[in-house]
Amino acid sequence: MAEPNVKTRTRTKTKTKTARPPLYKVILLNDDYTPREFVVQVLKAVFRMSADHAHAVMMTAHKRGACVIAVYTRDVAETKAKEATDLGKQNGYPLFFTTEPET
Repeated sequence: MAEPNVKTRTRTKTKTKTARPPLYKVILLNDDYTPREFVVQVLKAVFRMSADHAHAVMMTAHKRGACVIAVYTRDVAETKAKEATDLGKQNGYPLFFTTEPET
């Protein structure tokens, strides 16, 4: 007996892999006018750092000219950088935070 001509299909399952969003660094730029204590207050308030950690970050920026504060998704990084910079402006200081892509 001949077997009936049966066509079989194989389905290939495709899994969609969700790409992780690109990360951005928040960077504190040193200036010669903003008081150190104020920088520490901003780091504690915006980036939720402890007093010791905020002081260490502030001193690193002071000595090196800039310091990476944290790494977030783009929206979060830009929001935190703007919030911290605006706190400086509201108090009459040239305190500045910026963002750049994590490499």
